[in-house]
Amino acid sequence: MKLILETERLLLREFTLDDTAFIIELLNSPGWIKYIGDRNIKTEKQALAYLHNGPLKSYQLNGFGLSMVEKKEGKVPIGMCGIIKRDTLNNPDIGFAFLPEYYGQGYALEIASATLNYAKQTLGLPVISAITLPGNSRSVRLLEKIGLQFSQTIVFPGSEEELLLYNG
Repeated sequence: MKLILETERLLLREFTLDDTAFIIELLNSPGWIKYIGDRNIKTEKQALAYLHNGPLKSYQLNGFGLSMVEKKEGKVPIGMCGIIKRDTLNNPDIGFAFLPEYYGQGYALEIASATLNYAKQTLGLPVISAITLPGNSRSVRLLEKIGLQFSQTIVFPGSEEELLLYNG
């Protein structure tokens, strides 16, 4: 298990194959389903495939990816945050999601700020993007708080869904 960074209250570490139960819980939480979409991850086997083909593959290919956010106290998993390289965007983008019981406590701001700093300072990525649905006001506020600025509305190939693109 590789620790990526730590903040005052949180740890950001690489996912491992032992994180399947958390993946199932997070990817089926109401906020994930509403704002990110149903990934149909309901079983341990599906969660293992998600980890293999998502975060773990990204660590190998890019040296970064979505990672586990844990509270330092008790090592309680509360969400994910990280940098993703998508073929559909010009720059790597920051992504984050948290279990609903941890909303509104400043955890997302704390880890997203640290992750953005890590991406620029440690990974040497000059521009970080972010995408969100127009109706996801929590994400919009967070992206603006960490210093990203609205760039344009985009639609990914093969989709009809409009997304807001931020850069910083």
